Amino acid sequence: MNETLVEARNLTKHFRTRRGAVRAVDDVSFECRAGEVFGLLGPNGAGKTTALRMLATILTPTSGTVTIAGFDTRKDPDRVRERIGFLATETGLYDRFSARETLRFFGRISGLSNGDVAKRTGEIFEMLAMTSLADRRVGTFSTGEKQKLSLARSIVHDPAVLILDEPTFGLDIMAARSVEETVALFRDQGRTILLSTHVMRLAEKLCDRVAILYEGRIHAFGTQEELAATYGETDLEDIFFAAIGREAMA
Repeated sequence: MNETLVEARNLTKHFRTRRGAVRAVDDVSFECRAGEVFGLLGPNGAGKTTALRMLATILTPTSGTVTIAGFDTRKDPDRVRERIGFLATETGLYDRFSARETLRFFGRISGLSNGDVAKRTGEIFEMLAMTSLADRRVGTFSTGEKQKLSLARSIVHDPAVLILDEPTFGLDIMAARSVEETVALFRDQGRTILLSTHVMRLAEKLCDRVAILYEGRIHAFGTQEELAATYGETDLEDIFFAAIGREAMA
């Protein structure tokens, strides 16, 4: 069995608001294995982004633990960051940089030498068919090209684990297909990929296992075949509604 690289146990996050405490993530547990695409599937507001930001050390859990490649996100956040690539819904790219300058910048802040950055940049541009974009300014990129560069940026330091928050958000069908192919390529390289999405087709196409997240809690967990056997449905959207209970959407 492949090594477990991501493990969340009883992960909980509360936010204080004027109306009181909100449980954005409520006692969530799951694990992801090497070479696996694991999906957090749920609608907007389900808690997916909050969960991923805790895994990426951006947010501190209210309670519970996360270990990535054997390192605790609270005790060894720097070691965790060395081993993950994180793609947020905001690209965080600088329009005046070229694609090459972007990877150089993120490679250097990840601790790579100039020589290593140059080597990795060449490898990534060839791998992702981005050579023609290498010296163009990011401000001239389409939305899909920016998302592809964001994915390239997330692997410049060659992490074992990729955390992708809605990787096809806001993309047209052509750009979304390109991103899907890139994620599949990363999986074939043996990386562990944890992604959040509300797009059922994306989860059906890419994910080896999914956790259905709704109102901060996991309602179902497993491969699509396992979920189909449990709920008597073959379509993932039908499985989703069966798992959360149709009355929840009334």
